[in-house]
Amino acid sequence: MHQTTPAPPARATRAQFMAEDDKAMLRAVRDLTKGLGEAKPGIYWPDMLISAGVGYAGIAVAILSGNLAVQIAAGLVAALALYRALMFIHELTHIHRDALPGFRTGWNLLVGVPLLTPSFMYEGVHTIHHKRTQYGTVEDPEYLPLALMKPWSLPLFVLVAILAPVALIVRAAVLVPLGAVIPAVRTFTWERFSALSINPEFRRRPPEGDFIGRVRWQEAGVFVWSWCLIASVFVIGWQPLATALAILSLTALLNQLRTLVAHLWENEGEAMTVTAQFLDSVNVPPPGFVAEIWAPVGLRYHALHHLMPSMPYHDLPEAHRRLARELGTGSTYEGANHPGMLVLVGRIAKSTMGRRA
Repeated sequence: MHQTTPAPPARATRAQFMAEDDKAMLRAVRDLTKGLGEAKPGIYWPDMLISAGVGYAGIAVAILSGNLAVQIAAGLVAALALYRALMFIHELTHIHRDALPGFRTGWNLLVGVPLLTPSFMYEGVHTIHHKRTQYGTVEDPEYLPLALMKPWSLPLFVLVAILAPVALIVRAAVLVPLGAVIPAVRTFTWERFSALSINPEFRRRPPEGDFIGRVRWQEAGVFVWSWCLIASVFVIGWQPLATALAILSLTALLNQLRTLVAHLWENEGEAMTVTAQFLDSVNVPPPGFVAEIWAPVGLRYHALHHLMPSMPYHDLPEAHRRLARELGTGSTYEGANHPGMLVLVGRIAKSTMGRRA
């Protein structure tokens, strides 16, 4: 007698839930995560401050050291630390405005403005990506069907991020002041170059209400700082700025690689159910710690985040443990869990090659 091992259950896919949600899973998400969801200042502030401090210290060491090996090591540490500090912009778009008093202003002063990426560039934009009827459609600023595009689109999508630091200086130093006196330039800059989006068709709407004041002071901050950076070339030479820009280019490259695997990018513009959106998104849960480096501040649980957008990043690991334990192997929830970046990049690359064939 020969025993046969039963085949593992098929992984749940987006296509199965385009018309109807897995309501049992959505109820479990609601019920099993009770008691979670309070943003804790004692976690947010130290994490952000230490990340930013290590990042800036790394840039200083890379600039001042005369040893190439030390420069490379310090630059890598700085890029990773500043990457983590920057990713708090994602939290700022979701947490309640009264949850962490002073955190938004503190982050902008310490991270957003110095890195020329103030929070207004994500606030009011990223929330569109979470709207039930707009995720994955042409109206989504953060979605492109990358898995269905040409093979050359993937390396272009990643490598263009290297130019981001220089583009941000040009935006802050040239376009912002020109826009202050030329309305057409101001409109063009706001619609096309004032949002962290990947959809080239996205046009940002004008700011409204209290948001206008936040935009103005943050724009003033990046304008002043960008000219300080330019002036530094004439005071201390071009090498310090070039070193800092190289490090920030690596940070931008890391973020673009993470973006490449944040979703499966397989939707062709249709509106999706919440479950389909979840399965088109990616969790890279433990075991393994590498994902915590390239998907920091809770972004390794990106699919889960799409089910609970307001859940603070520090509660996502516990929420995932509860859901994985309760729902188990073969569940719809497991369908969004993936092993790592290389597997995901390979999947998308294979899909583009298949489309070409």
